Amino acid sequence: MAETKKVALITGANRGIGFETAKQLGEQSVTVVLASRKLSDAEAAAAKLKSKGIDAYAVQLDVTKAADRTAAYKFIDDKFGKLDILINNAGIAPSANFGTNTTTGTTQQELRNIYETNFFSVVALTQQLLPLVKKSDAGRIVNLSSILGSLALHADPKSPIYSAKLFSYNSSKSALNAYTIHLAHELKDTPIKVNSVHPGWVKTEMGTGAAPMEIPEGAKTSVAAALLGPDGPSGRFIHLGEELPW
Repeated sequence: MAETKKVALITGANRGIGFETAKQLGEQSVTVVLASRKLSDAEAAAAKLKSKGIDAYAVQLDVTKAADRTAAYKFIDDKFGKLDILINNAGIAPSANFGTNTTTGTTQQELRNIYETNFFSVVALTQQLLPLVKKSDAGRIVNLSSILGSLALHADPKSPIYSAKLFSYNSSKSALNAYTIHLAHELKDTPIKVNSVHPGWVKTEMGTGAAPMEIPEGAKTSVAAALLGPDGPSGRFIHLGEELPW
């Protein structure tokens, strides 16, 4: 029997914004597939949602591993036959302070590590799952970016992020934004919408306790982009309903 409910895959969904995004989507009757590098973490997170009556599943998905990406495709294809929503939520940052300029001190290894998760793996996973997204009546691809990926704001001395020059992380999100623009253009004549989202500065392990936003608020932008109607935007950079400059 064909799957009629919307199905969403959320990477890095065992905690933080990813878990909350899965929870909020599940509360709106979306079937959620929670992906994590460790299957036990994904299963524990899915169990929490199941206890709340949410239709939740777990998959092991280290986004940097081709075998995991292939296995995730097979699971979704076998179980649902389509994918309505792909939320590329998984991401990493180096340990350096976001308020410093790390440009000349950034090593080649750090750049490779950050880009592997934040950019290359997003492209690889999206390409792998796109045939399933194309089977949806209204596919949605949501790329978790950051305001720190905005080249326009980084170049503006008056912007609030002007001093936050964490080169490896920021540039990986700029590259991700470029991918959003290019993929949205390629898919512009299809029902699929592709957007970058900035969740905000959120109290997560990466955001730290100094962040002003709570996790439920931080997930709102991803959820809204995942549930956009047919007249919603594509190829945009969004935070809580407002467009950000590239």
